[in-house]
Amino acid sequence: MAPLAVLGALGLVFSRKAVHGALSLAVTMISLALFYIAQEAPFLGVVQIVVYTGAIMMLFLFVIMLVGVDSSDSRVETIRGQRVAAALAVAGVVLLLATVTLRATLPEEPAGLAQAAPDGNVPAIADLIFGTYFWAFEVVAVLLITAAVGAMTLTHRERLSRRSSQKELSIKRFSEGPPGEAAGLPVPGVYARHNAVDTPALLPDGKPSEASINRVLVARGAARSSEEFRHHPTPADVEAAAEGEADEPAGEIGPDDDASGGERA
Repeated sequence: MAPLAVLGALGLVFSRKAVHGALSLAVTMISLALFYIAQEAPFLGVVQIVVYTGAIMMLFLFVIMLVGVDSSDSRVETIRGQRVAAALAVAGVVLLLATVTLRATLPEEPAGLAQAAPDGNVPAIADLIFGTYFWAFEVVAVLLITAAVGAMTLTHRERLSRRSSQKELSIKRFSEGPPGEAAGLPVPGVYARHNAVDTPALLPDGKPSEASINRVLVARGAARSSEEFRHHPTPADVEAAAEGEADEPAGEIGPDDDASGGERA
């Protein structure tokens, strides 16, 4: 499992897409959970999967969904010296991990689970959290709450204008919107011929409506040409129109008009 965890960590660092990085992080977290279970710490393994892989990873994915997978990071530093501070923080974390690793392995051999946790894994963790490191645990909880309050404070903003009611929005839609689209766009499809979403609807005059096709299909080039469905009069249509004009009754001759259409003297 160690190579799989390392590959997941490398995938997180070198992934160009945020979704791929999140999935690589999930692989690393699951590998760590299996490490805990293999070291006879099933409680830590379950917490690793439920809390980190489940809750925190879902939070990451929700943030990615809200921000967008195609959003690009700004290259302008909003905080001066943030790169130097990040480098110093990484160096400090690496030094801390190296110190902890050396202190845990060099002085003496591991005591073993029977001596370190004779009553089991869960009671030993409870004794450490709520006994030996109680105040440190409470300080960490306060820091988490402070971080949540700070995030809400940074993202909160005052409304610049009054919120419009549903009635006002409806009036604005009918008064300022494009003519003919206040009740909604026409439904795509030419009925009795084609009813797919990539087919433009026909207006009463026989012309296709470009607004009836989704803009995504138009951008992808998946929409069908409107000329294919444009109504072109056939010879039969022209003949029928001519017969209809010929069958229309002529206007009646008034008493002041003669048969030739001129006025009587």
